[in-house]
Amino acid sequence: MHYSIGEISDTTGIAVSTLRYYDKEGLFPTMGRSGGGIRVFTETELETLKIIDCLKATGMPIKDIKRFFDWCQEGDASLQNRLDMFRERLEAVNGQMEELRKTMDTIQYKCWYYETAIAAGSEDAVKNIPIEEMPEEIRVYKRKYSK
Repeated sequence: MHYSIGEISDTTGIAVSTLRYYDKEGLFPTMGRSGGGIRVFTETELETLKIIDCLKATGMPIKDIKRFFDWCQEGDASLQNRLDMFRERLEAVNGQMEELRKTMDTIQYKCWYYETAIAAGSEDAVKNIPIEEMPEEIRVYKRKYSK
């Protein structure tokens, strides 16, 4: 199936200008053009966009994403490079997830803190609760992050 740049933009939510930029940067190495020079997107480019979005979500810059697609064009000779790159991305995502876990733990603690303060009618009541009387998940948070 063939798609116009507008159809791809509508389908993916990626701006037309961004799609043109990706093309200019060489991220669609096999994309064809119509007789009039208009970009013709296929399922291949849609799959490419999924990989671009995935790698961008890990914080990878476009120039490094481009290097990945260059390796893909090289064939089997670059398999190790591609595996190494995805292993590095996996490490980066694991780090991001750990940071998000810390953020979620803090938010959960603050929800408990303010819910308890509201129920008691004062923040002072929460400040004076001994750690042993806090719910288990809150004790874990306090022990983990109150150092």
